[in-house]
Amino acid sequence: MLNLVPSLRSEGDPKIIEGGPSSLTPLYSTAKALGWFSIGLGLTELFAARRLGAALGLENRTGLLRAFGVRECAAGVTTLSTEKVAGLWSRVGGDVLDLMLLATAFDAPRRRQRTNAKAAFVAVAAITAVDFATASALTAERRRSGTPKDYGNRSGFPNGARAARQSVGAHLRTGQRASA
Repeated sequence: MLNLVPSLRSEGDPKIIEGGPSSLTPLYSTAKALGWFSIGLGLTELFAARRLGAALGLENRTGLLRAFGVRECAAGVTTLSTEKVAGLWSRVGGDVLDLMLLATAFDAPRRRQRTNAKAAFVAVAAITAVDFATASALTAERRRSGTPKDYGNRSGFPNGARAARQSVGAHLRTGQRASA
């Protein structure tokens, strides 16, 4: 990307020597990846529910699979927003629902469907562990430590509220306007 930038810049513009480090920590990068994964999986559940249901032995649950797809997309969008923690915890809750649904397919009529359902169960269990670990770590990171500072004695005026009132009062008595 940096190789393309010089050809798009004017001659007088400052030159970019090198890119700086990313401001995303590995935790936030993982959350971002989980958000995009969630949207992709949700779209699959939404638009390919019939095929997915047939592969897993859940043919009679396509409506539920589509509803799960909507939930998965919403969790992904929330995870990509500023409310990452809420999005990740909703992913964890959704994963539990997915696991419960997949467990009902363990006795599907065809052996291939049972095998697919068990493989999907293992995959969802693994991603649940990642979701839970990431959500827990972000929750702990955002938790406040120590006692909050008390700013109750501050007025917001440089020399205090009393000095501001005196200044305005003096200007009003002399007929001058107070300067900003």
